[in-house]
Order: sequence, then structure tokens, then C-alpha cells
Amino acid sequence: MRLKDFITIAVVAILLTPFFVSSDVYSFYKEFNASHGMITSFIKFAILATFGETIGLRIRTGSYNQPGFGIIPRAIVWGFLGLTINMSFIIFSKGTIPFLEYMGMQNPGAILNGNLTATKVLVAFCISATLNLIYAPVMMTLHKITDIHITNNGGTIAGLLKPIKMGNIMASMNWKVQWDFIFKKTIPFFWIPAHTITFLLPADFRVLFAAVLGIALGILLAIGSLKSAK
Repeated sequence: MRLKDFITIAVVAILLTPFFVSSDVYSFYKEFNASHGMITSFIKFAILATFGETIGLRIRTGSYNQPGFGIIPRAIVWGFLGLTINMSFIIFSKGTIPFLEYMGMQNPGAILNGNLTATKVLVAFCISATLNLIYAPVMMTLHKITDIHITNNGGTIAGLLKPIKMGNIMASMNWKVQWDFIFKKTIPFFWIPAHTITFLLPADFRVLFAAVLGIALGILLAIGSLKSAK
């Protein structure tokens, strides 16, 4: 590890510490998130998922940034993706419950909000599986398209605002990497288990855990992008 890595870790620790040591800061966060959940989602994914992408770049190149990488455009994209992620959490956490009832499970909503049992794990797993098998591939593909668009336009904000050449980008994508790594490996072996844990947590902690996973999301998608570039 180099000096810049220690500095990065120190800065992150300083920024996150108040949320764990100050009840006032954490209470403010919970109240603000409860009242402005979409705004909070935009901010946390813009910061944390982009930070994950910079870590992915550090792993690949030894640097947290480089010309054309476009940290600000990536943060903007992640902010909007964060809105869809929050929406998907609401839709799939609420929508899976009546489906499980339809399939014959008794009171899955009460089970999810109850004590930790094998059945509760099953309910959380079902929510995570439907979320990640239906929504995640679409979101990950959209991220890949915007990633290529940002790179093709020099990593500038003005370039981000240019029309996205969807057909051309999709035709040029490395679908083998997208399938073999992003879809086939990260979804079943990381995201479904990780989000199963997310839905086992009390509602207040799900938000924080999902925010931390935003860093992992940025890292994994960045590594996938770097694999595609090889």
C-alpha cells in the first residue's frame, strides 16, 4: 500500500466515524432518509458507488483517477442509478410478499419482520433473488452503456450530456465478460447472498448496509469494465 492509499482510508474513516459514534448524527441521517429517501439514495450512490469505481481503477492502474475517467459524470450517473436501486428495493420487497402468499406461504410479511428463523432467511432470499434476477441485469447493462459513453466522450460533463448511441454501444459491448463475470458470477455468488443479509436486517440498518454495498457494486462493475477493455 502506498501513502495515497493510507490517506484515502483515513479520509473515509473520518467521514464515516460520526455515523457510528454520534447518536445525533445517526438520528439526523435516519430522519432525513425517512423523509427524503430518494434524495439520500442519489447522494449515497453518487458518492459510494463512484468511490468503488475509483478503487477498481486503482486496482487496475495504480491510480484513483486518470484523464478521461470522468469521476463527476460517473457520480451523476450513479446518482440516477441510485434512484432506480431505491425504487427496486421498494418494489421487490413489497411485491415478493404477496407472491409468496400466492404460492402458499403463510404470513411471509410477518415472518420477515419477526425473529431470525430459517423461514425468515427463505423470505429474504426470495426477495433478493427476484430483485437480482429481474432488475440487476438491466441496471448493470445500463451502467455499462453509460460507462462506455463517458469514456468515449473524454470523461467530461458536456460529453455525458451528448445523446447516447445505444445501438452502437450495445453492438460493441463485450457480452462474454458481461455474462461470464457480471451476470453469472457476481449475481448468484455475491449479490443474492449480500442482499439476503440486507433484507434480514432491521429496516433502519438496511439503508446503511445497502450504502456500503454501493462501494462493492462500483468495484465489481469497474472490474467488469476493465475486463472488457482487455
